[in-house]
Amino acid sequence: MAWQRAAVLAALSLFTVFCVPSWAQDVTLTSRDGSVEVSGTLLGFDGEFYRVETRFGELTVDGSGVLCDGPGCPDLASFVAELTLSGSSAMAEVLLPALIEGFALRKRLETHREPIDDTHFLYELINPATRTAVGRFTFRVTNTDEGFADLLANEADVVMALREIRPDEKKRAYESGMGDMTRANRSRVLALDAMVPVVAPGNPITKIAVPQLARIFSGELRNWSELGGPDAPIAVHMPEAGSGLSQAVEDRLLFPAGLQAAVDIKRHPRSSALSRAVTADPFAIGIASYAETGTAKTLTLTGSCGYSLRANRRSIKTEDYPLTSPMFLYLPARRMPQLAREFLSYVRSPAAQIVIRRSGFVDQAPERIPVSAQGRRLANAIQSAGSEIKLDELQRLVTVMEPMRRLTVSFRFETGSTRPDAQSRSNIAQLARSLEAGIYDGRELLFVGFSDGEGAAAGNRRIALKRADAVREAVIQAAEITDFTRVSLSSESFGEALPMACDDSAWGRQVNRRVEVWIR
Repeated sequence: MAWQRAAVLAALSLFTVFCVPSWAQDVTLTSRDGSVEVSGTLLGFDGEFYRVETRFGELTVDGSGVLCDGPGCPDLASFVAELTLSGSSAMAEVLLPALIEGFALRKRLETHREPIDDTHFLYELINPATRTAVGRFTFRVTNTDEGFADLLANEADVVMALREIRPDEKKRAYESGMGDMTRANRSRVLALDAMVPVVAPGNPITKIAVPQLARIFSGELRNWSELGGPDAPIAVHMPEAGSGLSQAVEDRLLFPAGLQAAVDIKRHPRSSALSRAVTADPFAIGIASYAETGTAKTLTLTGSCGYSLRANRRSIKTEDYPLTSPMFLYLPARRMPQLAREFLSYVRSPAAQIVIRRSGFVDQAPERIPVSAQGRRLANAIQSAGSEIKLDELQRLVTVMEPMRRLTVSFRFETGSTRPDAQSRSNIAQLARSLEAGIYDGRELLFVGFSDGEGAAAGNRRIALKRADAVREAVIQAAEITDFTRVSLSSESFGEALPMACDDSAWGRQVNRRVEVWIR
């Protein structure tokens, strides 16, 4: 826009009083009237804007307001949108290629995949009418650690991560001028996965407690006889160190128990290879991706109070399964080419959710679960009823929820915090977009708070209601263009009345602290 160009050029005019050394430059951008000139190293061009590193810092300049001169200037007539993705092999080898194929089909473009070397491949998007490339998506297939390293080194545009960004990475990104990488617009959950304990099909063990699982992977528990199995040593398998899944195991399973991974664990570059190795060894156990368990037998997670949770599409989508592992895309603050922006918008669409599901991963398309399909949860509630949660409270719960259905969109919180976790922040944005699209017009959405069982029931109910109110308000603020006269949003709380897991562990209490969304 004209006023934007004027603002940029006005800002650039401040720099004309300085002498810019010619030896460090490969482009010079000059305003069309010749009054403003800036020189530097071209970092990128997205078809609309130049990104230039100058002695004064990185500048973004509207290409329609300037002329480019120098060896680094792009050919405007044959511009090809470029996007570089680096990180998780599980995302790069299956999920993202499937989404690129779906995106190209939607845009009526053809695709050509070209291997480069052992860790790189290229997807070219081609206009079939002109037989010319309009986009190139380059992949570096490594792990989550390497993906963040490439982003910080300005060698990648998007990180494919199987875990949240860690505090040290967040700090380095901020110090590098990338801003706060934990902000809602800097990451998005592409799909859902889970860390699943797997054993050989002939292994007699069918259930395992989370504390036992942590002790196995720390090396404290080494014989199957301690789990009621045969007198045989346990062979432990994990993904390779530095992979997002391996680090998620450390962050979500071992760290809360104050444990570290044993040094003699057998490591694998892919979950599929891990699953095959475990399947072939009757005394092995591993943590695999839900999407890549193969023919291995998955174990149900249980606790001392008798509750059990099994990984399936529904329990992963609702985050009821405690070892859910979201698959993230982390994005820089800089502007991307229009084709790349369109692709990143597409991956959130209903069409993309179908592609994600067909690829073997868990999509984020909301589903509605009737009360009649939640027998295990209600059984847990009845089993836990006692002096504080009485029959009349359970009857109130059933009365309120019986005419409604639960959405698979849930909200949980960071450990020791009232801030929604990364997946829940993504869920807030997702629900807000659905409200803006009018999907829930004429409906009532009830945000229902639940708590763990520590402390007095009345106090827990009040805390859970505050969390439900906070999530509802966050959704309202995110849904900026929604007509709230057409949809009803309210809050309710049942505190500790509907537990998902035992309260005798940190992970169990975190699973129980949640906000659900029910619809009528």
